[in-house]
Amino acid sequence: MNNTVSVDEIEQQLKNTEYALNVSSIVITIDDNGNIQTVNDKFCEISKYNRDELIGSNYRFIIAAYYPETFFNDLERILRKGNVWHGELHGITKDGSDYWVDTTMVPFLNGNGSPHQYIAILHNITTRKQYETYIESMAYNDTLTRLSNRNYLSKWAVEHKIDADKIMTVLFLDLDRFKYINDNFGHANGDYVLQEIAKRLQQCLGESDVLIRQGGDEFIIILENNQSDEAIIDLAKKILQQVSVPIQLLDKQLSIHLSIGISRETNTKVVLDSTSFIESLIKKADTAMLLAKKQGGNNYCISTPEQKIKMDRLFNIELEIKDALKKNEFHLVYQPLINLKNNQIVGVESLLRWSNQTFGLVSPGEFIPILEKTGDIVIVGKWILWTVCNQMKQWLESGTLLQKISVNVSPIQFRETNFIDDLQEILNETQLDASYLEIEVTEGTILEIKDSAKTLEALQGLGVKVSIDDFGTGYSSLSYLKQLPIDTLKIDKSFIDDLDADGEIIVNTIINMGKNLRFRVIAEGIENKQQLDYLKQQKCHEGQGYYFSKPVDSKEIQRLYHKVKLH
Repeated sequence: MNNTVSVDEIEQQLKNTEYALNVSSIVITIDDNGNIQTVNDKFCEISKYNRDELIGSNYRFIIAAYYPETFFNDLERILRKGNVWHGELHGITKDGSDYWVDTTMVPFLNGNGSPHQYIAILHNITTRKQYETYIESMAYNDTLTRLSNRNYLSKWAVEHKIDADKIMTVLFLDLDRFKYINDNFGHANGDYVLQEIAKRLQQCLGESDVLIRQGGDEFIIILENNQSDEAIIDLAKKILQQVSVPIQLLDKQLSIHLSIGISRETNTKVVLDSTSFIESLIKKADTAMLLAKKQGGNNYCISTPEQKIKMDRLFNIELEIKDALKKNEFHLVYQPLINLKNNQIVGVESLLRWSNQTFGLVSPGEFIPILEKTGDIVIVGKWILWTVCNQMKQWLESGTLLQKISVNVSPIQFRETNFIDDLQEILNETQLDASYLEIEVTEGTILEIKDSAKTLEALQGLGVKVSIDDFGTGYSSLSYLKQLPIDTLKIDKSFIDDLDADGEIIVNTIINMGKNLRFRVIAEGIENKQQLDYLKQQKCHEGQGYYFSKPVDSKEIQRLYHKVKLH
């Protein structure tokens, strides 16, 4: 049998092999200087360069955009030893798009055992890599806000090396009363708010800062650039200010507020696990955020060793307050409202106080947010209304002829479907004429609650007056003043405190606007004669504050009323 192969047959086999490589694989040959000698059609197709542009060029330029010098040094060291290199390479085409190739580079050795040529056989895996990138994006990015998500944070913590002695900072952010936005404006508008907040947070941060949407209305920020305490506080203030810029929702402009918890800690050599270290910081920041929220929100709180004591106190207060109404631990005090023209008491504002056997007299700033969170504010609010109406009836019958008594109503109580019916029942039981009662609500309550106009009209139908408390804070749209049945504007105490600065402009504007719209205007927080004289000069109708009297009990109100003048 003749096994001899002719030269023609060998040439044909080589042609067949070359054809097979051209149609099935991407082939490049490279000389010992790294310059491209030959390329096949497949590589020209994927790289979008023609042969003339490629041959003679160094192979590095086609992938140099994605790899450092050390990568090429390591690769060439392997090949010079006569070893095969295999891996995935990320390249960039002539028009700037990306491609990936699974690559095997084989050295060809000369008689001395040194490489004199290299052949690279590549397989196009661009479609697979794009799909993997898409899957990773879905896994590690929040689809709503386009921020990284909690999965990415876990991945980042595992892969990220935190240097010893580096200060790490975590900010835990949670929107205040976001549920009201979803309930009253719909989830689509709620999603829009989250997207807008995400953009504003990004504008406050640097490129190296990590911003995560934790879930729902919670966000996490991680900083590792060793900023000072002062710089972190400035950042928290900047975030609060940026987020609170009104957002247009339907026909209203809403100011969104959030609570920020901050934890800062130095990574010590004892800490070896970055994941545990970051999770510990997040937990502390979360606790600090809850404390900021319990203190009224729209604020920041820094994690400290003393914070745990505060949190424990608030937790125990929450347990104690459940039975406070049954134990008769709540009582009301009253602060006089003074006619600034004649210095006479014309009414009072009722204020809730809680005296507990364990904690003593607890600040309203501590316990009222807890009542609102638990929903118990509705039951307590009904008790307040009944007590106030009954007290006013007693004063009138005893000759203490006040013109009105005002009651602060929580947004949660105001939005209750039975609110008007309950109030009507209380007025009937106490036999108080509704014209003596004034309900105080905040701007936020009116603008955030969907059916607030109906509730206000129902109050007007009963004959109850309505006062806007803390007027001038938080909202830029004043169109509701002309549209809704409102009787009184109360200028927020912060503007009275700043009368020597920009507060004068705001106070003057509110007083003049109130007069033009035929509202009564009340100034809160008058503490000195200079403030009083200025308000009198501006012809503000009424005022209240410690300059006249601190909140007192019902008997002291009677005594003060029967004096000819306070000042």
